[in-house]
Amino acid sequence: MRTLNGYMHGVNLGGWLSQTADTSKAHYDNFITEEDIAYIASLGLDHVRVPVDYTLLEEEDGTPKTEGYSYLDNCVTWCRTHGIRMILDLHKTYGYSFDPLDKTDKTVFFRDAALQERFYTLWKILAARYGGAPELVAFELLNEIIEPEVAEAWNQIALHAIAEIRVFAPESWIIFGGVMYNNVLSVPMLAEVNDPKVAYTFHSYEPLIFTHQGAYWVDGMPSDFRIAYPNTIENYRESSKMLSQELAGAIFEGDLPEVGPAFFEALFQPALKIAEERDIPLYCGEYGVIDLADNVSKINWASDICAVFDKYGIGRAYWNYKEKDYGIVNIPDQNVQRELAAKL
Repeated sequence: MRTLNGYMHGVNLGGWLSQTADTSKAHYDNFITEEDIAYIASLGLDHVRVPVDYTLLEEEDGTPKTEGYSYLDNCVTWCRTHGIRMILDLHKTYGYSFDPLDKTDKTVFFRDAALQERFYTLWKILAARYGGAPELVAFELLNEIIEPEVAEAWNQIALHAIAEIRVFAPESWIIFGGVMYNNVLSVPMLAEVNDPKVAYTFHSYEPLIFTHQGAYWVDGMPSDFRIAYPNTIENYRESSKMLSQELAGAIFEGDLPEVGPAFFEALFQPALKIAEERDIPLYCGEYGVIDLADNVSKINWASDICAVFDKYGIGRAYWNYKEKDYGIVNIPDQNVQRELAAKL
């Protein structure tokens, strides 16, 4: 299985150009600066995944926002200066949002040709602007498709988008993932692509009862719930019963080993098998532990999952660098920050 060279050890810049209630110039100018990119490079990481919402880049009628692109331009320059790379991840597009707090229809984009054309147009602009730096910038088509019913429609949209991007960016890496919030189990459902610079992506927050303990946005999750890692799979399963089967994730899958590297290896097997068969790289665009968990557990979890990433050459980006309830730099002890980053 090939690897996504140059994008092996990364971190997300969530909350900067995406998923923020503060859309002021002051926020965009100050939330992430060149000093942050320099610090990320000093941690030994080789890239940043940069989630971007369409609202930064275009008006509601589709008119491009010049100022919005300047922040991406700055990030590209900073990454070049400090010797790391960047994945431009379109986190939300006009007509589609994965966000559970956004109560919009999660399937209309996959049925509406006009919305899809808007998506292709945005990607053509991005590819024309950044496709000239394939050694520095990769493209991720769209974050977290939710509903399984749109899997085939999404495959066709993704293939069309890849073809559109290739006109302007023939050498850039292009990354796309699947349904069920980009669950690793959806990787075998992704379209086969005859393109050597395309990779499959997935997200991994298993066991969710641990990585999202106390999370206010998870239905059924008590705000004061805490659990350590490692723990027994039975304890995780028992605690997960307070959540819906959909939310609890793969913890209830049969024949899983006790948590540890073997647990993650078992979860990833279907994705690993299809990636091997198709000789396509795998990339984990998000994985992480909520800040409410204790620091020892965070480091233990990162050590186990990253051991499997390393074994199979899976690139990854930790969620998250700053804030969004997962921030590495929000850990008060900088020694812990560096100890965690060393595992990534």
